[in-house]
Amino acid sequence: MTADLDAGADVLVIGGGLAATWTALAAAQAGGDVVLVDKGYCGTSGVTATAGVTHWFVPPAEHERAVAERHAHAGGLADPEQALRVLRTTWDRLPTVDRYYPFPVRDGKPDRTNNVRGPEYLRAMRGLVHRAGVRILDHHPALELLLRPDGSVGGAAGVRRQAGGNWRVRAGAVVLATGGTAFRSHLLGSRGNTGDGHLMAVEAGAQLSGMEFSNYYTLAPAYSTMARSMTYLFGTYTDADGREIDLPPGPDRNRVLGAAMLRGPVFTTLDRAPDWVRRKMPVVQPNFLLPFTRRGIDPYTQRFEVTLLGEGTIRGVGGLVTGPDCATGVPGLFAAGDVASRVPVVGAISGGGSPNSAWAVSSGTWAGRAAVRYARKAAAAAALRPAGRAGIRPGRRRAAMDTTAVVDVVREELNAYDKNMFRDEAGLRASLSTLDSLWTDVEASLTGTGRDAVTARETASLVAMGRWVKTAALRRRESLGMHWRTDWQEAAA
Repeated sequence: MTADLDAGADVLVIGGGLAATWTALAAAQAGGDVVLVDKGYCGTSGVTATAGVTHWFVPPAEHERAVAERHAHAGGLADPEQALRVLRTTWDRLPTVDRYYPFPVRDGKPDRTNNVRGPEYLRAMRGLVHRAGVRILDHHPALELLLRPDGSVGGAAGVRRQAGGNWRVRAGAVVLATGGTAFRSHLLGSRGNTGDGHLMAVEAGAQLSGMEFSNYYTLAPAYSTMARSMTYLFGTYTDADGREIDLPPGPDRNRVLGAAMLRGPVFTTLDRAPDWVRRKMPVVQPNFLLPFTRRGIDPYTQRFEVTLLGEGTIRGVGGLVTGPDCATGVPGLFAAGDVASRVPVVGAISGGGSPNSAWAVSSGTWAGRAAVRYARKAAAAAALRPAGRAGIRPGRRRAAMDTTAVVDVVREELNAYDKNMFRDEAGLRASLSTLDSLWTDVEASLTGTGRDAVTARETASLVAMGRWVKTAALRRRESLGMHWRTDWQEAAA
């Protein structure tokens, strides 16, 4: 017979990736009693665990220049002061892991900007979190937030995936660090990132921002999920007839490739990769070459077919609105990492790569510390009521739903190039109508128990996230950054 878990903490962190571990570490270092719950195994969760990581790690004397250079392309939406805070916090915090992660050495000094292996980095972060006294609950997916009578957040509840039964953690404050979602595009490492945290927060009263900027795509071999965008900058691209595709610099590259892929297969050879890239890839991202090795392909000399995988809100920037301390506006609820909007940091362009890692470090630090401050003043948890609805508590009698079929529809509407990369009013309205219909059925009928509850909740989250993306894209009647409206190209920035 399985037993349920009922625990208490000052701060509950939901998530297990880079932002979650930085959050838990900061909260513990601030003196908080911290519990971290992860859908998977903390230290192997999310996209960082499969990547070679870079950080926006800039010497203080160059901070203002770095922000000005990046924000010149941000569509006027970024906040330079917020970006400067990210740079300052990352500069202070990242060196604190030097003893635990062996950053490569360049010119006698640690190089914290590049060459960081995601798996080793997260392993080090898990160790730091554990040594700081955080209680880590692996394979404990969260299903919903718990609210106090006044509407403030006082904990969360979920399923014990391996031990069986359910769990509930009462907490003075909760930090969501659940990542973004790639809408099941098959992007490596993103399957568990389904927007659960976004849905939980919105159910509690939080707001979203920048969801229209959630349609970034990244290149991968057509037969693999191994997306590594930097190396593909050095490719020669051709169509099925061998004609070279002329690619512009900057973000328009992917749109040109997407248009070509709508006409037929696209191929590349990474023949323009300099020697330093070829030497560095096996060290920084050793898994990059595996799909080619298995097929006997030398990507630097032989042609192979490529595809574009959607990265949704992972390299996109849409998410929860947060203040300077990463508070969501719902008392007791904070957000860190990709679940929070990065529009103030990078604007309408991608937050992927080094800004995302720096955002994980800085937002995790701010959220963890602020959550402890809030928890110390919060009233003791009274009777807590569950906030979850869709996928947990159907509005009508439960009815059988094919969750795989529902997710397939979401994948089509949120990843197809002609529906999400190239947008117009008619297409967006058609997608939204499809997703609204799904949402009506999900909200009315979908539910589950045990592990089935996790599947139901993930399905509901994916549909909800898709609706929010399409709604925001309809409302922004211009082309700006990664949001490309074919019916509003004259307003492009």
